[in-house]
Amino acid sequence: MTRVIHTGDTHIGYRQYHSSVRRRDFLEAFEAVVSDAIESDVAAVVHAGDLFHDRRPDLPDLLGTLSALRRLDDAGIPFLAIVGNHESTRHGQWIDLFERLGLATRLDDAPTVVGDVAFYGLDHVPASRRDDLEYAFDPHQADHAALVAHGLFEPFAHADWDTETVLAESDVDFDALLLGDNHEPGQATVRDTWVTYPGSTERASASEREGRGYNLITFADDVDIRRRALETRPFVFVDVELRDGEGAPRVREQLRQHDLTDAVVIVEVTGSGEPVTPAAIEEAAVEDGALIARVTDRREIDDEADVDVSFADPDDAVRERLADLDPSPAAMDVDEAVRSETIADSAVRSTVTDRIEERLEDGDLTAATSSAAPPEGTEAAAGTTPEPATDAAADGPNAADASGDGHASVETDDQDSMETDDQASMETDDQASMETDDQASMETDDQASMEEFR
Repeated sequence: MTRVIHTGDTHIGYRQYHSSVRRRDFLEAFEAVVSDAIESDVAAVVHAGDLFHDRRPDLPDLLGTLSALRRLDDAGIPFLAIVGNHESTRHGQWIDLFERLGLATRLDDAPTVVGDVAFYGLDHVPASRRDDLEYAFDPHQADHAALVAHGLFEPFAHADWDTETVLAESDVDFDALLLGDNHEPGQATVRDTWVTYPGSTERASASEREGRGYNLITFADDVDIRRRALETRPFVFVDVELRDGEGAPRVREQLRQHDLTDAVVIVEVTGSGEPVTPAAIEEAAVEDGALIARVTDRREIDDEADVDVSFADPDDAVRERLADLDPSPAAMDVDEAVRSETIADSAVRSTVTDRIEERLEDGDLTAATSSAAPPEGTEAAAGTTPEPATDAAADGPNAADASGDGHASVETDDQDSMETDDQASMETDDQASMETDDQASMETDDQASMEEFR
């Protein structure tokens, strides 16, 4: 029998709502998982990606993570991990640094055996590159096998990765897929294999109303998956439906019915009633003891003029145009990075550069040109290299997104997910802060890079 903790999406370093207290909360949630692992004497802690919220975590977050990993090491508990989309860098991964320090093991296509379980790893792979994946893994002699992967897998919400394809094409029979990326916990079976998400360890958006936790998994005659709760920063959700004639006093009355002490307070106003000034409600909540308060007024404003206006979906328009142009795989990589919801504005330029450099280093020169033959007499036909895209072109679409209400709570490379029912959650204030927060955190004085640790 082998018992492990399965966790992920810890997002250490996330300054949610631009709050240093919230940033500390994310580290403390990871520390709580480590404490539970030591107390329960598990065989390993398995992390399914997005250990950090950013590819360049600040020094205090790095030091805090190192301290937690040393506690695991002192207890003789291995830390097995893969790389998620938030923390991925081009020239080296933080988990590789921790591995060199003897504090972690980065999972890959070779088995890492703990007890009677062989663990394998599959880092996050952009959707545009998955068709080229070969699910080839080295053989093992253990009683059980588990694949740890980061992505949005079927049959869960917002899925863009076919789980059946992974299991069918893999040359290892897995007993379980231990996943990360979806912040909501879930369990299912696909082709007689357990597929499970532990959810995030802290609430990364206001749409994550359920409590946070992790999975405790036992491999014996069968696979037993149990969820354990974490005690995290309290979130108080106050939903107020106003009637005609009601306004701010009614909202404040509803707030007084809750204990707001040190909580993140999320107020959602619906119905009719009088106009409500969010700033005044937020200030009142903080005066009553809240750490942070955010108010979203979802009521529709009636205009006297009846104007019929319709808008085309810009993503649909882009996809149709791309289909006409028949772009190369490299161009599709660039397009995905520029329009992705999961890449902050500040990281678009470096992400595009990394992806192009990777293709050039791999010798994939044909991927850098369109699959359609260029017309004779053009610069491409003459063998000249086209000029790279300008910074403005790289930042353009995401810069436009930054002026909106934010992104969906569960991040995905698939732009179609923006058309789902999660559009409501896209309007939450904290999701908008996830983009701007990434940019702000990269400008701090104590920021660290992989090069500084080499």
